[in-house]
Formats: sequence, structure tokens, C-alpha cells
Amino acid sequence: MIKVEFEGGMRFVGRAEDGHEVAMDASAKSGGADSAARPIDVLLSALGGCTGMDVLAILRKMRTEPSRFSIEIDGTRGETPPKPFEKIHLTYVVAGDVPEENLRKAIDLSLTKYCPVAGTLAGVAEITTDFRIEGE
Repeated sequence: MIKVEFEGGMRFVGRAEDGHEVAMDASAKSGGADSAARPIDVLLSALGGCTGMDVLAILRKMRTEPSRFSIEIDGTRGETPPKPFEKIHLTYVVAGDVPEENLRKAIDLSLTKYCPVAGTLAGVAEITTDFRIEGE
């Protein structure tokens, strides 16, 4: 269970049963203090963290762990409130000795089999991907 508590202004903090926290706030123009990420950004971050953990675990099992790894995420939202995401694009960026076929397979397994955040969002938004393998 997650409990989300109001802390004043427009700031909320989500707390998991294990005590970990995620802070969220609105911009100053929306009545907040701009002290934390917006909830919509937390959603995209959750997707990145979820698929990132999967991809890294799969690459480690393939013995092709990257020396650097990040995911760039762009979301396109609808025009009509509540303005849900219509498209989400993830660009996986790795460095090191990671064969292209291993990275492609890890991404596919994450998004189609393992990542529950991607599975949830896939019912709402079109999720597309690409990747870059960079030098050390």
C-alpha cells in the first residue's frame, strides 16, 4: 500500500509500507512551491525506473552489463483534460561492450513481459523505443 499525505501548499509525499518516499509538488503558478517533481513527471520516471531495472538485470544475465546506462523519455499528452499521455517514447542510452541484439532483446522483454508500469501505460498510450550505444 502507498499512503499519499498532504504537507501544505500543493506538496504531497507518497510513502510506501517500507518507508520509502516520493515527494510531489506543483509549480508556483499552480499554487505550489516548486519543491519537487510534478506527479506526471513521477509517472514517466516510474516507467523509466521500471524498464531500466529490467533491462539492466537482463543484460547482466547476458554478461553484457553497460558501463553507463540512462533512459530519455518523451511523452505527448492529449489536448483535452485530463490530458492523458497518447504517446511515450523511450530512448535507451548505453555505453560499453553491449551487443545491439542483446540490448534490443532486453528492451523487448522488459516492455512486453516484465515491467508492470509499461504494461499499465500500454493500455492508454502508444509506447515506442529506440536506443544508442555510445563509446566509453
